[in-house]
Amino acid sequence: MIEIFTNLEFEPFLLSFKLAGITTLILFVFSVPLAWYLSQTKSKMKPFWESLTALPIVLPPSVLGFYILVALSHNSPIGVFFEDMFGIKLVFNFTGLVVASCFYSLPFMVQPLQSGFESINKNMLEASYISGKGKCETIIKVALPNIKPALMTAIIVTFAHTVGEFGVVLMVGGSIPGETKVASVAIYEFVEVMDYTHAHIYSAIMVVISFLVLLSVYIFNGKQNKKFGI
Repeated sequence: MIEIFTNLEFEPFLLSFKLAGITTLILFVFSVPLAWYLSQTKSKMKPFWESLTALPIVLPPSVLGFYILVALSHNSPIGVFFEDMFGIKLVFNFTGLVVASCFYSLPFMVQPLQSGFESINKNMLEASYISGKGKCETIIKVALPNIKPALMTAIIVTFAHTVGEFGVVLMVGGSIPGETKVASVAIYEFVEVMDYTHAHIYSAIMVVISFLVLLSVYIFNGKQNKKFGI
């Protein structure tokens, strides 16, 4: 048993955490204005944009991964552009995983933020505008500080969801050690070769990580609710 843990490779976990961290950061920057727009707009197109944003939740990961793979391949306009302009290939490398993860985890960042923005007292926002603050300043200095539970939920759940990705990352990145072989893919390969001992260990680590993430969200939200007497 000691020998098993000694030979345990943590590189897939480190790669998963790296992918989750970069994806969460990118999605936060992109999702704040998107969630704000969805929470404030009265456009008839709102249901369309909400459905499009939430699509990765209901689409099978293999379907989403397939279309991302096609869209980023070296034969596609996007793939050709990035390869010619920047010398970057978007499939079967870490960059492709980041792009795919951003699509796959998008709703887990946008939806909590949107709900948080929708719960803000409108008088607070109007007071901010009346005092001369623009939209960007209102979002940063008024809206975000007042939706801390939703903000923490969005960040933590997005990070955890990205760590647990399998179908999309396997389709787009394959299994290249040190490049695209994340923890979920490593577990799949252990099962394929019937190495259930390592599969159990890796899976148990993922279960513990997932539980701790959810526990931290509930503890934080519980403290915030007590703070505001909710």
